[in-house]
Amino acid sequence: MNRTDGTVLIKAGVIGHPIGHSKSPLIHGYWLKKYGIAGDYSRYDIAPENLARDVDHLIKEGIQGFNVTIPHKQTILKLCSELSPEAEKIGAVNTVIVRADGTLFGANTDGFGFIHNIRDSVRNFDFSRKPAVILGAGGAARSIVCALIEQNCPEIIICNRTKDRAEALAQEFGVTSADWDERDFLVRNAGLFINTTSLGMVGQPPLIIDLKYADPELLVCDIVYVPLMTDLLRQAQGTGLRIVTGIGMLLHQARPGFEVWFGKSPEVTDDLRNLLLNAA
Repeated sequence: MNRTDGTVLIKAGVIGHPIGHSKSPLIHGYWLKKYGIAGDYSRYDIAPENLARDVDHLIKEGIQGFNVTIPHKQTILKLCSELSPEAEKIGAVNTVIVRADGTLFGANTDGFGFIHNIRDSVRNFDFSRKPAVILGAGGAARSIVCALIEQNCPEIIICNRTKDRAEALAQEFGVTSADWDERDFLVRNAGLFINTTSLGMVGQPPLIIDLKYADPELLVCDIVYVPLMTDLLRQAQGTGLRIVTGIGMLLHQARPGFEVWFGKSPEVTDDLRNLLLNAA
């Protein structure tokens, strides 16, 4: 698409239903302005029954690619002619690239976002030194398990309120599962503790855990970012443990898509973090 001044307007966006909650336009809009790129990043509300038709319409309109949020992360798979190894293993797509011939390449950048959030927060963190404990067995947990396997984590333990889901996920990826009631004990030997559940979010029940006997080198991460400082992170900080908040995962997972669509590798800055936190 050409603008009146002759420059090419690069189009990208995010699809979902509903879509008004998405923070992606804030993130990409910030980067477009910062780097002076002639681009547009918009929300597209697509109902599940219209997914194939509306995506085809976006392709014909010249969109370069789009992010994917609920409820399309799994159903978009059937529209992709090729998947990244991560998307294939996870069984979900959050970033789509439209190729020149109109076919779709599906990727999952959640694991990338998780790893780079930690690296951005704790320099030289060694994922391969000690076990990681993951609370939850949903889509985010799947992404993080894949990412930690890639980082040569020596042991990954999945702990979920519904034990059957933890066992199924652990068996699928060849890792370990544990009972929910074991979570206080598991932190004693872990190097990384990650909450991927909704517990601790605004409007949700609290996450009950005792970090008193945690390994002093434990790094505690909560992917929740509303509130930014969850009770889990406050307790960890009060116990003298290192913490990583969840906002960075959201920001870093957006980087690969922006780079492919708009041709610039973007930075995650404090200004961008504050922009999102003030809009939350």
